Amino acid sequence: MERMFAKPFVASLEGHVDAVETMARKPETLDIVASGSWDGGLIVHDVSRRSRLLHIEDAHKGKVSGVCFGQQDRLLSCGVDRNIKLWDSHKGFEESGEEDDTGAGPSKRKPLSIFPGKAAFNSIDHHRYDPLFATASNLVQVWDETKSAAISNLTLPTSTETVTAVKFNLAEASVLASIGSDRTFTLYDIRTGKAERRIIMQMRSNALSWSPTFPTTVLLASEDHNLYTFDIRQLNTPSQIYKGHVAAVMSCDWSPTGLEFVSGGWDRTVRIWKEGVGTQPEVYHTKRMQRVMSTLYTGDARFVLSGSDDGNVRIWKAHASDKLGIVTARERAAIEYRQSLKARWKADAEVNKIARTRHLPKPVYKAAQLKRTMLDAQRVKEERRRKHSRAGENKPKAERKKVVIAEQS
Repeated sequence: MERMFAKPFVASLEGHVDAVETMARKPETLDIVASGSWDGGLIVHDVSRRSRLLHIEDAHKGKVSGVCFGQQDRLLSCGVDRNIKLWDSHKGFEESGEEDDTGAGPSKRKPLSIFPGKAAFNSIDHHRYDPLFATASNLVQVWDETKSAAISNLTLPTSTETVTAVKFNLAEASVLASIGSDRTFTLYDIRTGKAERRIIMQMRSNALSWSPTFPTTVLLASEDHNLYTFDIRQLNTPSQIYKGHVAAVMSCDWSPTGLEFVSGGWDRTVRIWKEGVGTQPEVYHTKRMQRVMSTLYTGDARFVLSGSDDGNVRIWKAHASDKLGIVTARERAAIEYRQSLKARWKADAEVNKIARTRHLPKPVYKAAQLKRTMLDAQRVKEERRRKHSRAGENKPKAERKKVVIAEQS
């Protein structure tokens, strides 16, 4: 009954007129989120009030490819116009609870400072404690907020890739990770100013996210329809593979609890996974939602945000059947009783079938069936090849061993 009457969709935050490329949550807040779009616009949302605190229509010429919050209510954004801009978002908080209605207009707001670069920027992330930030372009650079030029370049001398994303580790803030277009995942130490370790994978990754509770765990969203968690102490194999998407996974983000994470894909679905459970995620979709470019958890882990090609930022419940508003003691007791019943009878075939069933849009369902048929055919082909070859010549290889091609240090 919970699954039948669940209503995961909460609201849509409008304002962008093109695809929402990137989103970032303000640290130490529950409901302040910034989003950047292909239209060059930048919006700071108040999720709880479903309102806009700040709207900069022409923040960049061309798309905004990265956004992050800095110290003291400052906001950093970067774009394909080769500029990084530092904004004071606190002015927006003071001016309006809903819209930016100042006389100057949202499009005339000026940044506090501009950092020019030599190539288009793809991503940006701020250091947790210091006034430093890292950017991804054709190389990884570390910048100081008080200086106009980059203070260090971290890319390997032999590297020729375009770096698509960078993220600072949440616990050890000097550790930086990046992914590149040449299928690489690289770890840097900004104290030594060089790349420490690097792996080349079977397919390129589109997004990465550090676990908030396990500092050595990193999540990668891959082009091969899967997500992978790696322990950075042992990068030769992933610790877990998450299979469910039927197209490239474009974004991922951990829950603040570290027990779940959300992913968005080219198959127009948002999926919520339990950590360590590689199949049967929760699937969210709407008829109007297009390809999901960015996903984000709120600070209280109760809601999930998704930004898609249609220009909307959508709010979803992290648990589809959760009740919004005040929950009385009797309701809480009833919920806990139902949870205990499900846990008690989860081994029953019928109960387990209901828990596993996910209703998918028809195109996604057909694509999943086609993908399953292709994988089955590939497995049968490998089994027949082994059967008709010399004993021991073609040994079966574990799925995890196929992911990483080479490791460099």
